[in-house]
Amino acid sequence: MSQAEEKTMQTAKQKATDFLRQNMMLSSQFDIESLCGLFIDEMNKGLSGEPSSLLMIPTYVEPKSTIPSGKPVIALDAGGTNLRAALIVFDNEKKPQIQGFRKAPMPGVKSAVTLEEFFAQIAETIGDLADKSDNVGFCFSYPTEIVESGDGRLLRFSKEIKAKEVEGQFIGANLNKALMARGQPGTKRPKNIVIVNDTVTTLLAGMSAFGDRIFDSYIGFILGTGTNSCYIEKNEYITKLRGSNKSGEQIINIESGGFGKVAGGPIDVAFDNTTLNPGFYTFEKMISGAYLGGLFAVALKTAASSGLFSAPTGALLGALETLQTSELGSFLTAMDASNIPGRIPSRIPSHIQGKEASLTTADGLARLFANEGERTIAQCIGEAIVDRAALLSAVNLASIALKTGKGQSAARPILTTADGTTFYELPGLRQKTLKYLDDFLTKTHGQHMEFVRVDNAPLIGAAIAGLSRG
Repeated sequence: MSQAEEKTMQTAKQKATDFLRQNMMLSSQFDIESLCGLFIDEMNKGLSGEPSSLLMIPTYVEPKSTIPSGKPVIALDAGGTNLRAALIVFDNEKKPQIQGFRKAPMPGVKSAVTLEEFFAQIAETIGDLADKSDNVGFCFSYPTEIVESGDGRLLRFSKEIKAKEVEGQFIGANLNKALMARGQPGTKRPKNIVIVNDTVTTLLAGMSAFGDRIFDSYIGFILGTGTNSCYIEKNEYITKLRGSNKSGEQIINIESGGFGKVAGGPIDVAFDNTTLNPGFYTFEKMISGAYLGGLFAVALKTAASSGLFSAPTGALLGALETLQTSELGSFLTAMDASNIPGRIPSRIPSHIQGKEASLTTADGLARLFANEGERTIAQCIGEAIVDRAALLSAVNLASIALKTGKGQSAARPILTTADGTTFYELPGLRQKTLKYLDDFLTKTHGQHMEFVRVDNAPLIGAAIAGLSRG
């Protein structure tokens, strides 16, 4: 690189840095210690029943230090377009043996169903598995209020499930009714059904990943389309559960995407106003896959209106409706973003005319920009969005560690089971999150965390939940 080119690059980076600082988008503008303090304060308020942006939902699932071996359990996973079922048996090394796996369309996806039809279809999917165990763990990833019996009352379905009569109903009780109506030998008495969400099953699945190795505690962390986390809390600190047993512990669903104490900047506000629920789940909108691409698009448009790009580039960006987070990732890795051209004018802009033959599909978004300086500015903005998301993800996880005081020994760290395509596939996000945790949690506070990814986590975690009772 010539001196002139290097100077152009440095000038572009400085312009981008100044712009990002003005819009509160640099991770260096956020104090991780202070944010963890705010996060923990919201956790404590949620546990005591005070108004809080963190719901801190009790699950009534007490993770056992040992997973029963040789005991079959029926595991169900519902949360998308498919319903999955299997019989799972854990061997002496805590390794799950998945048997009789089957998959069926989620009831209510193809057409509207009644209450009875909804549960009859689930019972039909379980089929002969019903004769093999009295325990059922059900990963039911829709907004559900969990009660002390382990059952859950559905609050609402997402739009793609057409089963209005099911809303407000108890999942376990109705499933038991449908199973018993089938009249199979294994359904003559109610089963022990435990309802959990995907964050909880992620945590539980991690407990089976290392055989007999003992960890100081466990966290479930999801960063995909949305984000959430859960952890193990002592019952004595869940003071909103008045009259309940204060001994023991249980998993708490934090609903961490709702954390409302991070002050974003003007770009965050502008982007938030384009979403369906402005003012809600602003933390999730700063870190998760449903939003980061759109945030990048708004940031580029704002940069154009601030004069960081040429007029032709600004015109192109003005015609860009939004971006997906996968497109942000493609841009940052110079990979093909072939679905982007459909959102920009088909006419080749004047500053690209005659040069289009030298542009490769791997340039992706880069072809929107007039020169290397503009591409550098856009890259700095994209990387800053990912870097800030990593810091805030670390705040979430570090806050749990600091609150519980777990992981004081490197030999017995906290095991965090992480799931979600955004966490694993958005370039740099996972690596930067782990770096922030190492610098802040380990080097500053002396607490240790280890990460694992578990295949089939919803089914395996559901199975462990099903074995936690009865």
